[in-house]
Amino acid sequence: MTTARRTFHSLRYRNYRLFFGGQAISQTGSWMQRIALGWFILQLTHSPFDVGVMAFAQFAPYMAFGLFAGVLADRLDARRTVIGTQAAQLVSASALAWIALGGFAEPWMLYTIAFINGTVLVLDVPSRQQLTYRMVGREVLPNAIALNSTLFNASRIFGPAAAGIAYGFIGAGPCFLLNAVSFFAVLLSLFLMRTREFFTLEQFERPEILRGTREGLAYVRHQPRMLVVLALTLVISTFSFNFNVTLPVLAYTTLHSQAVVYGILSALFGAGALMGALAAAALGRASAKVMVAGGALFTGAELLLAPVHSPLLAGALLFLTGAGFTAWSANSNATMQLAAPDRLRGRIIGIYFYAFNGTGPFAGLLAGWLCARGGTELAFLVAGGAGLLATGVAATRLLRRRPEPRERLVPAEARRAA
Repeated sequence: MTTARRTFHSLRYRNYRLFFGGQAISQTGSWMQRIALGWFILQLTHSPFDVGVMAFAQFAPYMAFGLFAGVLADRLDARRTVIGTQAAQLVSASALAWIALGGFAEPWMLYTIAFINGTVLVLDVPSRQQLTYRMVGREVLPNAIALNSTLFNASRIFGPAAAGIAYGFIGAGPCFLLNAVSFFAVLLSLFLMRTREFFTLEQFERPEILRGTREGLAYVRHQPRMLVVLALTLVISTFSFNFNVTLPVLAYTTLHSQAVVYGILSALFGAGALMGALAAAALGRASAKVMVAGGALFTGAELLLAPVHSPLLAGALLFLTGAGFTAWSANSNATMQLAAPDRLRGRIIGIYFYAFNGTGPFAGLLAGWLCARGGTELAFLVAGGAGLLATGVAATRLLRRRPEPRERLVPAEARRAA
């Protein structure tokens, strides 16, 4: 199989093509909203710490409910659940557009909507990952995960760039409205899917919430490689992946720039992330070596970003940061999913994303506090240093256990997306 065919292998499945197309539109709108929301709260309050409060509101639901989301994903029909969560996000985006266009937005309103949207995403994320497996099956799952990441980060280029330009000319409200409209594309793709073409799951008893959660945690506890991947994910997501806080402050305070520069910087991170995701898709399998190398590039480039006051150099380093991020995240995600049996897949996905997002409330407050105390210089210094140290420790545990298998992973008894 040629590199090009291997890279886009998942697109041979009709259901995945539909989902990919709908997500291409919806994710672009979502990135417009993320960029506009961060800048909007900074303009309303002029406080880097309040941007951290916004992050707290967005991720608090993960901390409260994230461990149980995987059990729900195992109990519920993945396609129907995603239809519900996407419709709910359409409503929350419409509410943001209403208060912004009406000119009566207050910070507490934005925090409340962010919390509600975060609650919806707690269930949306593992359900979309479960749906990915149903669309492509186990053998092609690593490629689908990487393509999902490719799509997510391609939209991370166009969405922020469009948001930066649109915000400068027409303000936050239209950015939120465009995001609301974009959800119709993914809803249409979900309704057009042929459920008879889904890959089947092994038969298993639908788990109870508490007992099912304990069962998932017990399984992970006896998988040493899973524990290392989760520990690395926990550290990097807590200390190093807080760009929803640090990037608007970098553009607004450190570089003394406008919304368009913020959009361009975010787009450059997305461009790098797209390159990393395409490389992961072409690889076609989960690799511990690539995961560790990606983590080192991601956190190392972030450390170098700390003293930077030039928009051009900041953009170049953010490109490298993005490439490392997706090389790390796509491989850690696939590693966890491929090690999970069908009966526990939703729970393993839920545990992984709990490690990724569960500390988000405190991570956002920490990043906002660091920016308020020592600017983005201090925030990036802590982020890069902590992440690089954790990557080094994980490398000693993952790469010494056994050599990387050369053969491709094949069916045996899967999931992700963003």
